[in-house]
Amino acid sequence: MKKIALFTIVAAVVTMMAACGGKTEKVPFDNGDSADVANADPTIYGVCTDGTAMNTLELITDMDDTLSIDISTAQENGQVFGGMHVGDRMAVVPDAEKKSALMVINQSTLLGNWVMPNPLDGSDEVGISIKEGGIAEGIEQSSIVYKTWRLTRGKLEIVMMREGGSEEDEFYQYDIVKLGADSLVYKDGDETFEYSRQKPKEEYGKEVQLEDSQNEFFM
Repeated sequence: MKKIALFTIVAAVVTMMAACGGKTEKVPFDNGDSADVANADPTIYGVCTDGTAMNTLELITDMDDTLSIDISTAQENGQVFGGMHVGDRMAVVPDAEKKSALMVINQSTLLGNWVMPNPLDGSDEVGISIKEGGIAEGIEQSSIVYKTWRLTRGKLEIVMMREGGSEEDEFYQYDIVKLGADSLVYKDGDETFEYSRQKPKEEYGKEVQLEDSQNEFFM
């Protein structure tokens, strides 16, 4: 996996600890703002509204602006992840003029428990829980402690620590390959991680049907 320099890790952690006297502040989503304007994350964060259509995403941004963004380029390049549904939180990587989307990620779809068969013996499921507020937790992981996550510049960033190792935070960036109602695939230069959404125990062995409202705008 690719490791980012330690000073980058520190900067990310400091951002999440502002205004709380050293205590971690749980916020809905990191908007990627930076005092360094030249390197600021250009991603637009907001909520999908009912003005959204097949090739257009209408968004009420975290700055309380209403934007209508052409997503046809992102669609043509397979860069719309997680579908679109009114009320869902979205992350949009725009072009230079902020009129067209290069990538669209549904943050609401990304939330949840994601699991895969244990790569060591396949005897049980292991994975990651992606929660609101940038919180990440491991699922049946004894050697990895997941800590935080965020989306920035269209990449999924995860901070974790490996028990029994250096016990220092490790910072990873992943490209999202696939995101749907029941599947999440992301990769770095070396590895690809393929997850399924974890079902409640009582639902195993049963076919689970999504309500019609949950299918609206999904691609």
